[in-house]
Amino acid sequence: MTSADVAREAGVSRATVSYVLNGVPHQKIPETTRQRVWDAADRLGYAPSAAARALRTGRSEIVLGLLPDWPIEHVLGRLIQQLTNAFAENGLTFLVHSSAHPSRPLRDIWKAMTPAAVLALQDFDAQEAEAMRTAGIEVVMAMHGAQWGEPRPPLVSEQPIGALQARHLAAPHRRLGYAYPDLPGLDVLARPRLDGVRAVCAELDMPEPDVRTVPLDAVGAAEAVKGWLAADPPATGICAFNDNVALAVLAGLSHLGLRAPRDLAVIGVDDITGASLAQPPLTTVVRDTDAIARGLARRVVDTLGGKEIPAEPLRDDLLLRVRESA
Repeated sequence: MTSADVAREAGVSRATVSYVLNGVPHQKIPETTRQRVWDAADRLGYAPSAAARALRTGRSEIVLGLLPDWPIEHVLGRLIQQLTNAFAENGLTFLVHSSAHPSRPLRDIWKAMTPAAVLALQDFDAQEAEAMRTAGIEVVMAMHGAQWGEPRPPLVSEQPIGALQARHLAAPHRRLGYAYPDLPGLDVLARPRLDGVRAVCAELDMPEPDVRTVPLDAVGAAEAVKGWLAADPPATGICAFNDNVALAVLAGLSHLGLRAPRDLAVIGVDDITGASLAQPPLTTVVRDTDAIARGLARRVVDTLGGKEIPAEPLRDDLLLRVRESA
């Protein structure tokens, strides 16, 4: 089906069909005529050509999401789905590209689709970002990390997460520990969360947190547990990078015949499905990823529309779900 078929079906000109279906502004077309065109297009199963629209406007209606080489688990998968929904509500299609090896070079990807915007989970090469802008990609944003030399904070701040964990554990514990993930690619998230813990310890005149890398296995985690308990003073409250790392700490405790919170209090992040099923059930920090997704989509859409966007990070309401582990 073509626009000419829709025009014949609706009894209007092809130009009117084009104006209506492509949402061309400043056209004085009666609402009844617009509805007649949409009804005809629906009956005929016609949709405007995305390729033709991209040729006319110089870009597609695609937002390219760039994922680092991170494991796509519960929380990241949920965020991707929520971003997909949020962009769809604004007439945009969210497509994800992972940099996990082996993958096509990033430049090949964005050159092939000419997206309207690129949203990266973490910063990437400044020359790549400049090349995108030079090629006409209107919006290039990063959720985490630096904004390619621009004096803007990350769109999503991780420090409040670590600060909330530390404040929850600080009162009954003389010293805190931090369970750092055993995956270097997660540094962009782990470092600011650790900074939040450090800031609270300094504010409350507590010792520097005892930072130990915790692998996702019971034996390796047990070594970290022994280190925390042997420190001077011992670290008895552990802020874990996320729930997976926190569950590893609980497994390490069990491996040594110990138990939370009697021997070591543990708090995670994300409230994954297994958090409530752990023994003991895991205390964790919960964030509203749907609100984050909608906020990110709104900033992209507003930037595409030429609006000035705020410099501060998105609002991120955190909830502490207290269970038996802390």
